[in-house]
Amino acid sequence: MTSAFSASSADAVPGKPAVAVLGTGIMGTGMAHSLLRARLPVRAWNRTRAKADPLASAGATVTDTAEEAVRGADVILTVLNDGRAVTETLTAAAGGLRPGQIWLQSSTIGIDATTELVHRAAGLGLVYLDAPVSGTKQPAEQGTLTVFVSGPSSARTTAGPVLDAIGQRTVWVGEDPGAATRLKLVANTWLINLVNSVAECLNLAEGLGLDPQLFLDAMKGGPLDTPYLQGKSAAVLTGDLAPSFALSTALKDSRLILEAAEAAGVTLDLVTASAERFTRAEDAGHGGQDMIATYYAGRGSGA
Repeated sequence: MTSAFSASSADAVPGKPAVAVLGTGIMGTGMAHSLLRARLPVRAWNRTRAKADPLASAGATVTDTAEEAVRGADVILTVLNDGRAVTETLTAAAGGLRPGQIWLQSSTIGIDATTELVHRAAGLGLVYLDAPVSGTKQPAEQGTLTVFVSGPSSARTTAGPVLDAIGQRTVWVGEDPGAATRLKLVANTWLINLVNSVAECLNLAEGLGLDPQLFLDAMKGGPLDTPYLQGKSAAVLTGDLAPSFALSTALKDSRLILEAAEAAGVTLDLVTASAERFTRAEDAGHGGQDMIATYYAGRGSGA
């Protein structure tokens, strides 16, 4: 990289872009650690500062406001829950923004919100890269996410070190900044239907009086086996429901997928059913657990 990066003197590292990470939940925290391992200067902010504070011991500068975080950054990385949160955060950061900063928008927010943010970024002079990621907690922590990116190819040089740090693979979808979001919705359709298929198999095995482990052993090593089947099944059967991808987030994404499908004239029966299962599980108190807690939606009372 060249000396064109404009990080503030407090954060500047020769040849490395300074990154403002806005949102330090499960994914944002993991991605921030990956950036720090790559020796990129990181300024981290979260609405609840206590969630960002642990990053200070890893070398990040934790700020009280989003405006402080983005001031002097070369790349702004948003990793928030939904379009509303991204919009509110951008508004809060406005005083620290400058034309020419690259905005890597990695939150899953759907097509309509992406369109709105693209227009807003243009009005602020920001270079918008639509950059949702495929992967959950562990890949975020390990820097092995797959990043779908669309937007101006002129931003690749500056954004490259950031993308290399957070992901093992970058899929450049095109110049249209909404294309990566559309691909992410397709990828999440596969994920959402898959996790509910796992849950339903476990439900049926138990309902038929079988030890679910018999099913897993029967599949193991065969053409229908997957690490995902074995890993998610083990998590729910051992009661380890610490979220790598929260059920409430999966429900939010299901709704975004269904909105996009309706607008496109496509009927998605499986995602509709998956959203119903997620809703039952969330209503039963499992929203903050890993999305495999959809398992509980198949147990009658949802308990």
